[in-house]
Amino acid sequence: MIAAVYVALTFVTYEWSYTLIQFRVSEALTVLPFFLPAAVPGLFIGVLLANIISPYGLPDMIVGSLATLTAAILTMKCRKWWLAPLPPVAVNGLVIGALLYFYAGLAEAYWIAALHVTIGQTAVLTALGIPLMIWLRKTQLIQKVTKHADT
Repeated sequence: MIAAVYVALTFVTYEWSYTLIQFRVSEALTVLPFFLPAAVPGLFIGVLLANIISPYGLPDMIVGSLATLTAAILTMKCRKWWLAPLPPVAVNGLVIGALLYFYAGLAEAYWIAALHVTIGQTAVLTALGIPLMIWLRKTQLIQKVTKHADT
């Protein structure tokens, strides 16, 4: 389900999802592993499928998916909810910044590409990811879902 939502959100916002400053709305979902470890494979598969239509091709499918997998695992290991957005911002900034610099030639220097990706990630996680986390904590929706799944 998480993979499907990730892909749908990425496709709907295609024109913002594959630029140097990526405002990929679907990245708000990268906070889910903090609450739900089962979200890790869903995010990995979602990015893999979403990047099928990436203008950067197979390298983006592979590198992007592995970056998300790494960030999701690190997010899952966060002890404080407010730290959960940091792994997706840092990992994607460094890794996708490198992909866009070395493979796509979208910046004059690596650090420029990394900074641009970091800006986009920070914007999405600040505007959408953190409010999603606050809402999930307030409604305790994740606890209800996981409790139901255990029965």
